[in-house]
Amino acid sequence: MTGSRIFSVVLLCVVAMSSPAVAQRPQSSTSGVSFVRTAIIKGGEMASVTGTDFDVAQGLSVDSNFPKPQLSGTVSPARVPADHVPVAAGNEIVSSTFFGFLGLTHRDQRLSGTGVYTNTQFNIEPPDQGLAVGSGFVVEPVNDVIAVYSATDGALKAGPEPLNQFFGLAPAIVRSTPPIFGPDLSDPRAYFDSDTGHFFITEVEIDRDPSTGALASVSQIFIAVSQTNDPTGSWNIFKLDVSNDGDSIFGACPCFGDQPLIGADKNGFYINTNAFSISALTFRGTQIYAISKHALVTGTPPAVTAVRFHNLIFDNIFAFFSIQPAAVPPGGSFETGNGGTEYFVSSLDVTGTLADRLAVWALTNTSSLDTTPDLHLSFQFTSTEVYGQPPSAQQKPGPTPQLDVLATGFPPGTSQNHLELVDTGDDRVRQVVFADGKLWTGLNTVLKTREGPVRTGAAWFILSPSVSGSGESTQVGAVVANQGYVAINSPNQNNVMYPSIGVNSSGKAVIAFSVVGKDFFPSAAYATLDAVNGTSPIVISGPGAFPEDGFSGYVQFGGFRVARWGDYSAAVADEDGNIWMGNEMIPDAPRVIRANWGTFITKVSP
Repeated sequence: MTGSRIFSVVLLCVVAMSSPAVAQRPQSSTSGVSFVRTAIIKGGEMASVTGTDFDVAQGLSVDSNFPKPQLSGTVSPARVPADHVPVAAGNEIVSSTFFGFLGLTHRDQRLSGTGVYTNTQFNIEPPDQGLAVGSGFVVEPVNDVIAVYSATDGALKAGPEPLNQFFGLAPAIVRSTPPIFGPDLSDPRAYFDSDTGHFFITEVEIDRDPSTGALASVSQIFIAVSQTNDPTGSWNIFKLDVSNDGDSIFGACPCFGDQPLIGADKNGFYINTNAFSISALTFRGTQIYAISKHALVTGTPPAVTAVRFHNLIFDNIFAFFSIQPAAVPPGGSFETGNGGTEYFVSSLDVTGTLADRLAVWALTNTSSLDTTPDLHLSFQFTSTEVYGQPPSAQQKPGPTPQLDVLATGFPPGTSQNHLELVDTGDDRVRQVVFADGKLWTGLNTVLKTREGPVRTGAAWFILSPSVSGSGESTQVGAVVANQGYVAINSPNQNNVMYPSIGVNSSGKAVIAFSVVGKDFFPSAAYATLDAVNGTSPIVISGPGAFPEDGFSGYVQFGGFRVARWGDYSAAVADEDGNIWMGNEMIPDAPRVIRANWGTFITKVSP
């Protein structure tokens, strides 16, 4: 989330297992998806910052507090002792050939906007990387701006434009006296569906009181769908009201759906959210929405309906969260068995320590989305390698102009700051691809290497799923086809973080991530991945030029020395089998004082 928020999280823990596992009392209901407007991504001259530009939008993620030790009486010991932190051999760092260019930066976020949207953007950390590539275009939304580039040479084709402007909402802030606040937007995602030739973008919205900026009681998930395969043309924009979409076992709404996760199969477009109370910011259960892809692509008629699955618990003592839908790469095969099947994967570190299982899900009979929906949801636990909550990352010292300004006493009356650590997030599943008959995914994890201290690395998994039975008797299963870690083996704490795996239809894959440590400014990097042989050496594609020097880790802005970094990155295949990646890094580029993040777009041919 991009708002400044204090929160607590309440979950329930596993104390028993059975096999096969079936979600207990999953409930479903339907919600209308309303057509809002058509839109075109615009661009224009960048505004200039006047005055101190002290207003910010602290990027404290609600979901980043997942998971924590939970309710007394139901907390079981971690399944893996704490001294069993995984040990990885580590990857070498080599040079290689790739295509890449600088994507959106914090300066673009802060200064973009035309007309009434001029100079109406907040300073925001982290960017949260969305990416969709197809038909010769690269579409990049981040918090809270969007741009379109040419896939041929990286030339800017449209934008950068504030997402408030794109979605036709009031500006984020009008810097009048007194200021006027607009809706809070966060957590953009993007997807190109080669099956239909359309782009999809999702975004969380929470209303704000225009006078005070306080969160109001209405929240939506906005869904933008390009009218053609050209994202510089017109888009249809829909909204799904999620204000009342929580689970009563956790308490009352109004709620918002944090960090939407998206995917698609032949028949449907799928969104998973973690519902949180808007007022108390406490967990209200995870929600899965299934929407006819055909209905979204064709527009308003027929009416677009979302089928919502909620109350996703197991044995009354475990609440699932962050259930990542799978996407299929261009030219890939959808799962057509059981009337059409969409797969999902979620992590299971319920104690915030270590775990050695994933949950694999199947939503079957998705072909019914175009008629009378009759969907069936099941899950199973799959044993895996060990993974667990990662530590914050050190970074290489260097110039820090924001820190220098704060050290002079502006604003006055604060305690001292230091070079920021970098937030490595948690160990939720980041992205899932269904390709070559397998599910490919990865997550952040704590690990050790043969040299040096505990650090953050990437755990990757290749799973072979299967579905048996039908209707209410449907059962999903999965076995590990391969798994492993990506880490930098060095005596210093050098970290690999926020992995995303892009896979083409031939099963050739690349893991994209950020690298940061005592030897590295925050940088964009990748490693290729083979289903049999594992990962290659690491390539630094977007070398960082400076330390992370944004406001979010400094005490004047409510920080505690740990700067926010992207809650997620992105990696996707195009129609030619290339893998495109978008990762946060710190570029040698113009900045505004409050933050200096950038994104780097990389293309490789695995």
